[in-house]
Amino acid sequence: MGIMDGKVALVTGGGRGIGRSVSMNLAAAGAKVVVNDVGGDLYGGPTDETPADDVVAEIKAAGGEAVANQGSVAETDGAASMVQTAIDSYGQIDAVVNVAGILRDAYFHKMTAEEWQAVIDVHLTGTFNVSRAAMDHFRPQKSGAFVHFTSTSGLNGNAGQANYAAAKLGIVALSRVIAMEGARANVRSNCVSPFAWTRMIEAIPVTSDEMAEAFDKMRETQTADRIAPVVTYLCSDAAHAVSGNIFGVRANEIYLMSQPRPIRTLHKGDGWTPEDLAATLEPALRNDLYGLDGSAEYYSWDAI
Repeated sequence: MGIMDGKVALVTGGGRGIGRSVSMNLAAAGAKVVVNDVGGDLYGGPTDETPADDVVAEIKAAGGEAVANQGSVAETDGAASMVQTAIDSYGQIDAVVNVAGILRDAYFHKMTAEEWQAVIDVHLTGTFNVSRAAMDHFRPQKSGAFVHFTSTSGLNGNAGQANYAAAKLGIVALSRVIAMEGARANVRSNCVSPFAWTRMIEAIPVTSDEMAEAFDKMRETQTADRIAPVVTYLCSDAAHAVSGNIFGVRANEIYLMSQPRPIRTLHKGDGWTPEDLAATLEPALRNDLYGLDGSAEYYSWDAI
């Protein structure tokens, strides 16, 4: 008996990288899987490739059950079609994993409106579109699990990715509210922040020998198949008590990520003036103010 026996799962962006590993792992755990992938390139452009079909063939060759869908998460109708594929093929939907994503990296002062909107449309709006379509089935059946993909680019920051960071942090807030509102209907929602060698990471220019060495280690140790078991667990009934949380997965490490809460307070009985704050705020909070370390600087230790 697999941990996902009797369940139907939809994986967006399921044809490559992390999405492929998640699709394969869910199927190995007993789920029937709708593998969604538009087959686009890293930047969302069209290609002649059909990765969703390829993964479905792999799953079937291994004895599992799967069906392909090529809809776009950025389109409401495309998102609805994915969920309907699950209903038409298997009569139900029990889990949604939102992996699909693109990049339009640029420094903020050079970022165009199109580069901003394209990333927001796929990551944030795409997560909304697919989750909203699935929720119409989750609530009446009083069960369902969402796993959304965020990133340390949003949680910690990463230069050159204002659009991606904003979308990924927005997904965290969306997941939190879905979890709060879904609790009465036994609907859970969690986020995974993955560290894995993917074509998105491969597209980052290597600018130093140190960076090249770090990438070689990442390619070797931080593989997509390390992410997939955590996702499968969060989709399963075994995680029935886990909702509204963020998990980092880095090689064999799993992190429970913090969420914003007050860490220090300042109080002045007669209120504050700008001059009072100038004299008090920075000195009082100096040891607790956040610096500008981004994802690469914060996670500086090797993962094994």
